[in-house]
Amino acid sequence: ALTASGDPRGLLLLNWMTGSTYQVDELQAAWCVAGAVILLAMAPLCGRWLDMMPLGDAPGQALGLDLGRVRLTLLALAAGLTAIATLVVGPLTFVGLMAPHLATRIGLRRALPQLGGAALVGALLMLVADWLGRMIAFPWQMPAGLIATLIGGPALMWLLARK
Repeated sequence: ALTASGDPRGLLLLNWMTGSTYQVDELQAAWCVAGAVILLAMAPLCGRWLDMMPLGDAPGQALGLDLGRVRLTLLALAAGLTAIATLVVGPLTFVGLMAPHLATRIGLRRALPQLGGAALVGALLMLVADWLGRMIAFPWQMPAGLIATLIGGPALMWLLARK
C-alpha cells in the first residue's frame, strides 16, 4: 500500500525489500559484524545437536537430546542470525535457501563444516551480486538481493536437476 500510494518512503521500502546494500554505513556494518560474530561463536556448541537432529526424534532422544530445548535453542540461534542480516540489508531469503544446498553440493556433509561453507558461499554470492549490481548499469545501481536471485535461481535449479 505504501509503494502504491506514491509516498516517497515507498522507494526506501522497495530498496530494502530487494536486498539493497546502499543505505548501510560503517556503524550499521560494525553492529552487524559484532552480532554475527557473537552468534556464530555459539554455533560450534550446537554441532553435536545438528549432527543428531537429522536422525529423527527417537534416535535423538535415545542419544540423550532434550528435543524441546534443542529445537528452541537452534531456532533462537537461526532467528537471531537471520534478524541481524535482515535488519541491515533486507530480506535475502534466496541466499539463505541456496547457500546450504551449494555447500552440500561441494561435498560438505557434517553440520559444522556445512554451516561454515554455507556462510562462506552466501557471503561470496552476496559480494559478487553487490559488485555486479554496481557495475552492470553503471552509474545506476541494482539491488544485490535482486542480482543474487537472478544469478542464483538458475544455478540452484541446474544443481538440483543434476541430482
